[in-house]
Amino acid sequence: MSTSQKTSADKPVQQTPDEPAVSLRSRLAGSNTVWTGLVLVVLCALFSALRPDAFLTLFNVQNLLVQAAPLLMLAVGMTFVIITSGIDLSVGSVLVFAGVVSAMTMEALSGGDATFAGWGVIAIGLVAALIGGAAWGLLNGLLVAVARVPALIVTLGSFGAALGAAQLLTNGIDVRTVPATLRTTLGTGTSFGVVPNLVILAAIITLLAMWLLHTTAFGRYTYAIGSNSEAARRSGIKVTRHLIAVYTLTGVLAGLAGFMSLAYFGTTTISGHSNDNLNSIAAVVLGGTSLFGGIGTILGSVIGVFIPAVLDAGFVMAGVRPFWQPIAVGAVLVAAVYLDQRRRRARNNR
Repeated sequence: MSTSQKTSADKPVQQTPDEPAVSLRSRLAGSNTVWTGLVLVVLCALFSALRPDAFLTLFNVQNLLVQAAPLLMLAVGMTFVIITSGIDLSVGSVLVFAGVVSAMTMEALSGGDATFAGWGVIAIGLVAALIGGAAWGLLNGLLVAVARVPALIVTLGSFGAALGAAQLLTNGIDVRTVPATLRTTLGTGTSFGVVPNLVILAAIITLLAMWLLHTTAFGRYTYAIGSNSEAARRSGIKVTRHLIAVYTLTGVLAGLAGFMSLAYFGTTTISGHSNDNLNSIAAVVLGGTSLFGGIGTILGSVIGVFIPAVLDAGFVMAGVRPFWQPIAVGAVLVAAVYLDQRRRRARNNR
């Protein structure tokens, strides 16, 4: 048979090798995570060029990672919530409440001064922080999933209530007697000579969250509920129970973040986390998770957490007024939501 006599059935065979490459390129080009990662790389390269003697130093990198670790825990929990098409404005206040409960528990077990407390007391303090965070998360989940109150209203109420409860417990005064062992090991300690222990803990939890979201039925149900909760319900998914679990998980991670903050600062920092809820939401959205639900990755949220941190450190080192940092983050955040809306409209019009 001559070349001109080949049937049309032969043509797809000749084009098949190119199709996976084209498909991969199109997926990468349309991935918010990829674009956000490129933005982070460009920012790091820019600030490294402006201040090569300061930006990429070991001290600065360690400082960036340690400061981002508690916020990363909030962002991981927020990723699950936003994928379900929900929101949680209370995580910053829950962090403060959990830190207060943990510190006061350790003080009570140590006769009023926990400075020289051992690991037994520290372990109970960790459990107290996790339970404190879980309690607020469970309350949020019940009100959202069972009482059907909008998540925005529920978590806005919890935002004020959790912070108020922390202030009531302490009379508005920070608890400062944190075990020295906790500070020197988890708070400021390192492993392998250079890796902060806080960062190792955050990395382990993040990897577990990746496994949970991307490889288990829990993760598949999370995506399904965010895409169409009624369809998920009709397919047999227990939507109410799952939403309660997601909000409780977010509370637990906020409790862990509170314990990590306590270990690092050595105090409860009641007034120091007023923007953590918005920063965690911004990180998740910058990382490609859709505010409309059904789309998102933990990896994207990890990248999103570091964009504000890099901007903050870079502006200080470059001599730029730090007030530009929230403006820059806000501009990138609006652009990310705009692009997400365009992508959704394009997909719906196909």
